[in-house]
Amino acid sequence: MKSKGRLSAALHALLHMAERGGPMTSEELAQCLHTHAVVVRRTMAGLRDAGFVVSERGHGGGWVLTRDLASVTLLDVHMAVDEPPPGAALVTPVVPECLVEQAVLKALDASLRQAADLLTKRLGQVTLADLARDFHAGMANHANHQKKADHAV
Repeated sequence: MKSKGRLSAALHALLHMAERGGPMTSEELAQCLHTHAVVVRRTMAGLRDAGFVVSERGHGGGWVLTRDLASVTLLDVHMAVDEPPPGAALVTPVVPECLVEQAVLKALDASLRQAADLLTKRLGQVTLADLARDFHAGMANHANHQKKADHAV
């Protein structure tokens, strides 16, 4: 999974963990995310600090969810992986003393603030349970299409 930030990777990892229902090592999660275990450990550290996961040591150990999926929002995860606030640093001045640039940035800033506020609100409304339901619905739909394709042959 390619992404500019760690939010999508963290969400991806958390849903894999929920599906597994038991410990997953950093190496297993790295395979799921098509990345390196070091990247997973860095991402999971923020989730651990926020109380969403713990790491169990020893044989059969790994990362384990500590919270119910319905109690964690996308905004919670966003904040846990230390991503910048939505819309942050989308526009940065190149020549701050330029009056044209000041006018452009002023107009963009207001719009970007409104968009960031809307995104933050929406991230706070969607839970990991919502994502899991969407995943399960997609899997069921895929299975139905597969059955129809198998019977058509």
